[in-house]
Amino acid sequence: MTPKNEHIQLNEHMRNSGFFFFLLGIMALLDIYIFQALQVVLPTSTKARLAVIIGYWVISISAIIIFLLMPYVNFDAWPRWMATYVRAIVIGLFVSKVIAALFFAVDDVRRGGTWLVSKVAQRPAAAVAQAGDGITRSAFLSWMGLAVGGTIFGTLVYGFGNKYRYQVNRMRMSFKNLPAAFKGMRIVHISDIHSGSFMDKEAVEKGVKKILKEKPDMILFTGDLVNDRATEMTDYIDVFSKLNAPLGVYSTLGNHDYGDYVRWDSHEAKKENLEQLKQVHKQMGWRLLMNEHVVLEKGEDRIALLGIENWSAKGNFGRYGKMEEAYPGSEQYPFKILMSHDPSHWDAEVRSKYADIDLTLAGHTHGMQFGLELPGFRWSPVQYMYKQWAGLYESGDQKLYVNRGYGFIGYPGRVGILPEITVIELS
Repeated sequence: MTPKNEHIQLNEHMRNSGFFFFLLGIMALLDIYIFQALQVVLPTSTKARLAVIIGYWVISISAIIIFLLMPYVNFDAWPRWMATYVRAIVIGLFVSKVIAALFFAVDDVRRGGTWLVSKVAQRPAAAVAQAGDGITRSAFLSWMGLAVGGTIFGTLVYGFGNKYRYQVNRMRMSFKNLPAAFKGMRIVHISDIHSGSFMDKEAVEKGVKKILKEKPDMILFTGDLVNDRATEMTDYIDVFSKLNAPLGVYSTLGNHDYGDYVRWDSHEAKKENLEQLKQVHKQMGWRLLMNEHVVLEKGEDRIALLGIENWSAKGNFGRYGKMEEAYPGSEQYPFKILMSHDPSHWDAEVRSKYADIDLTLAGHTHGMQFGLELPGFRWSPVQYMYKQWAGLYESGDQKLYVNRGYGFIGYPGRVGILPEITVIELS
């Protein structure tokens, strides 16, 4: 299916979708609802009040118009950066307003309850605050809602500048059964490149240079090279083919690599896309592991590296991986590393059925590209969907490391969860 035909079909679906117009109605109601709270906190009869009101409605109406036109606009014909940011800003405004509205709803429920009690008790409702007593509860909650919503939107906009701020995370992992020759081996683990989202080739290349600067013995990539199509890598093959290491560069597939999220003219077209993507790995000099294992040698010692296709315990993601094909033959080696894109695979199968897999490397979650990581405290919305969502996890002698992702998808930014290059030293 050509991008043009795909765009036409998608837009026809959106125009005929009741859910689309439902969202449009919600957006309009939110704008009116938030405007009522805005009137509470703005000073009366000032030029500043008028300027804020005009600005609010210009932005709100513009967002509604853009959302209304989405089914009729071919974003594929727009510059990628423009289409990406327009979508992100409209969605960011919507999310921020929803959160702000929650605070206003609390106040409305409170005032409604007070009114109801006064009617039942047949006495006037007590004033919340007398003049001169300070800010009323209504004004306080209105300010809080506007402040929280505005902060969230501002944070999302700030995050646009973080999408290429590659963070190098170094860690040493100890394993009692690691052969002596492999002690001190340095592995660079990257995941989720999502080349279809990139807009700055030079910035991406700086990340590749950071990887090479680490002088790893081996580089492992755990899936999602593209968003959907193999052609997304056309402009980046020369960049990522620069990755090399003495023991090689190995890769696996992620859920996005199969083209499951776009419409194809036929099953054969989708299959051809996957074959093209496999060839991209080969062109870059990467050894793509498709439900198989390889043996790594250093001196007299050997370890096994396993790589499987995407395997998810979540029902809405594909399950193509076959450990029953990758594992046999690896039992004889004292130490094993598994590359598996989706971290839910670790709890669902690896720990229970393959207890001698020492280290599993995964990605997929991106840390949702939004969260907070402080010493002793971590939070991201993705933790409500994935138990293991970023960093190191241990169970007995087994370890899982979830990479936060090299690229981005959907939201063109990062807040609190930066793109990651993991450097693992085995000991």
